[in-house]
Amino acid sequence: MQCPRCRHEAGPAARFCEACGAALTGTLTAPPASYTPKHLAEKILTSRAAIEGERKQVTVLFCDLAESTALAERVGPEAMHGLLNHFFELALKELHRYEGTMNQFLGDGFMALFGAPVAHEDHARRAVLAAVGMRRTLREQRGAFALPPGVELRVRMGLNTGLVVVGTIGDDLRMDYTAVGETTNLAARLQQLAAPDAIYLSETTHHLVERYVQCEALGEWKVKGKTEPVGVHRLMAVRTRAGDGSQDVRPLGSPLVGREKEVAALRGCLERLGEGHGAIVTIRGEAGLGKSRLVTEAIRTYVDVRPLWLEGRALSFGQNPRTSS
Repeated sequence: MQCPRCRHEAGPAARFCEACGAALTGTLTAPPASYTPKHLAEKILTSRAAIEGERKQVTVLFCDLAESTALAERVGPEAMHGLLNHFFELALKELHRYEGTMNQFLGDGFMALFGAPVAHEDHARRAVLAAVGMRRTLREQRGAFALPPGVELRVRMGLNTGLVVVGTIGDDLRMDYTAVGETTNLAARLQQLAAPDAIYLSETTHHLVERYVQCEALGEWKVKGKTEPVGVHRLMAVRTRAGDGSQDVRPLGSPLVGREKEVAALRGCLERLGEGHGAIVTIRGEAGLGKSRLVTEAIRTYVDVRPLWLEGRALSFGQNPRTSS
């Protein structure tokens, strides 16, 4: 394997260049226990989709250290080696917190997936929260990197959401598992365009998370590999409260297909509710099956004469507090 920065030849299992300390490009090959928490590894290995591979709707995150070449020249190869090790450790912690997976080292950065191999309906929101968490952690942990005076450790990130083709994964997590397609390419382009310390979102990702974040619209940019300009948004902050839920009733742009029976059942319940007959309806299904869309269809049906509609949400990520006896 050749170092992408200094072209030094390294061994096939090497993660960092011995000459300059740069992380080496390639798929993660370390034993799974060394970088994947046990609970997440178990979820991955019990997912049939992860074993077989398929087309999936995911959010792709690309991240790298800004101005890393100048930083490596200033601190030296040994210090840079330790700095990158610590950087990846902090990044992995935030990724795993939201059940994302880091599947490729890319020089002094990495590529991560949310929504594969473990499916999540809110993969875009998880990716955004992980990105914000990584940026915040680097700021808070600046002293742990022993940087020279005046030197800042800053990252650039790009996120995009869409369909990808994902490879298969073996029963020991060591087979190649990555995503290919235009979705991945655009996320990489956004990361390259991002300013130091900035997180850029595609129009698709922004559309999915706009209730939960504050962004600055940067307009449409011409991106290499795309014939048409793409909308770009700069992530500014995470909202402490979700935005107005009324955007759930905006036009969806496509009809709901294959769920006529379920939609009819929901509408029947709402009609009986209007007649004064209450009921409890439970909608269950795997992530991405369309549960939220069914509810949205029900809201759209009664948007003009809508009853009092109260909505509560529970976070799908995080840990439950435990009490000891």
